[in-house]
Amino acid sequence: MKKDGHSHTEFCPHGSGDDVELMIQKAIKFGFSEYSITEHAPLPPDFKHDYAGAMTGLTEASMALNDLPAYFKKCQQLQAKYRGQIKINIGFELDFLPTQVAWTRDFWAEYGPQTQDNVLSIHFMQGAAAKFWCVDDTTADFKKGLLDPQNGDAQALYGQYLQALLVAVQTDLGPHAPTRLGHMTLIKKFQEYFNLPTKFSATNLALVDQLFASLKQRHFSLDLNTAGLYKPYCNETYPYSDLILRAQAAGIPLIYGSDAHSIAEVGHAYHQIEKFV
Repeated sequence: MKKDGHSHTEFCPHGSGDDVELMIQKAIKFGFSEYSITEHAPLPPDFKHDYAGAMTGLTEASMALNDLPAYFKKCQQLQAKYRGQIKINIGFELDFLPTQVAWTRDFWAEYGPQTQDNVLSIHFMQGAAAKFWCVDDTTADFKKGLLDPQNGDAQALYGQYLQALLVAVQTDLGPHAPTRLGHMTLIKKFQEYFNLPTKFSATNLALVDQLFASLKQRHFSLDLNTAGLYKPYCNETYPYSDLILRAQAAGIPLIYGSDAHSIAEVGHAYHQIEKFV
């Protein structure tokens, strides 16, 4: 079965604006039998008080709360229209924010029952001034907010991200919460810009093993996300190849994710990773 478990829509403010129906049509053309629409879930309104960095990292991160009715309506219409050609799952890519767990639980209790497939991700991490900074928005914010507070120690920053993922997976967000972890090495998006290590240290690999044990215990799958291959300062999948093999050895199901934000990105690099999924 050929599945894409991670994709976006015109409701994403940092996307291309391409119509999700055209993306689905391309997925059908490419032979996908299952396609999960996982738009960035709205951020909690109070998160703006926790956030530092460029405003685009906050204002363009996710769909708006008032877009939810239109999002569900359109996705449900497409689900019905293309039934028989492709199985369409409706869901979200949910940001784990440790200061906003109560809001997230409430959101999920209300909207989770309308979803079929969801991804749990981390795009924000605590850094300078005890504020949350966007991991993948700008190189300037990455340096000022996250790398500099670790005195430039990339392995320490990688470890901080892995610890944050571990907390995310272990936090109870309710019965309809995501059961797939998204792009677990997104922290490496700017690795070539800053000449950071491309492999995790032994200490961080031990954290990876802890994370995989938690994934297995909680029946999570892992997003094998090809978007990083096309990022100019990353040029590898999330996670990178050694960790793909490590996940397989740990018995973690791997689900291909194009993370497509445009028609052009649907099916990106599937042939490169299909042997792992």
